[in-house]
Amino acid sequence: MPYARGEHTHGEPVGLTVPRAVRRHSVRGQVLEALRTALVGGELVPGEVYSAPALAERFGVSATPVREAMQRLAVEGAVEVVPNRGFRVTERTPRELAELAEIRALIEVPVMLRLARTVPAARWAELRPLAEATATAAARGDRAHYAEADRAFHRAVLSLAGNQQLLAVADDLHRRSQWPLISAPALRHGVLVADAAEHTALLDALIAQDLTVVRSLVREHFTGSEC
Repeated sequence: MPYARGEHTHGEPVGLTVPRAVRRHSVRGQVLEALRTALVGGELVPGEVYSAPALAERFGVSATPVREAMQRLAVEGAVEVVPNRGFRVTERTPRELAELAEIRALIEVPVMLRLARTVPAARWAELRPLAEATATAAARGDRAHYAEADRAFHRAVLSLAGNQQLLAVADDLHRRSQWPLISAPALRHGVLVADAAEHTALLDALIAQDLTVVRSLVREHFTGSEC
């Protein structure tokens, strides 16, 4: 017997039409993450101009989601618009990196110190795999994966404060401080390894509830790190 319009059985597959706007948003999101990875990994070179059509060909998509993703990166300060040409990858000056680190410290250090006094040791121990992920990426010299693992670790720590606005602001500042690629590969690898080691040391101090060491580590983490 034919079903009346709109009827279906529980075992019958129901076709879903995905709105075009949703599909485009999904593609743009994937392109945005791919571009962020390329920026941190050094595939997109500071000072170089990239056109949306050329990048679209690389990703196998139309130019529209690439252009939209690059506009987002322009807002974040990773690229700048070059009229009639495309987008130029910006390069952070040492002063800009220092300013970003200072702002992050002003926001994150007091929160971490407060959490050190209130969060139980068992909860800190749960973050161990995230710290280990940063160490693994650092040992490989994998800047792109390290950047992702580093943000994940800091987000997990700050999430314990229960403040979503704090998370959004801190993550934006963190991302801005991670690109574009800083030159001198040997130094970069050493910085990554040292930064990852501070994550592990910080967790050890938090678990031991050694507030003196925690205070020293969290301040050093921002004043002496490029990540």
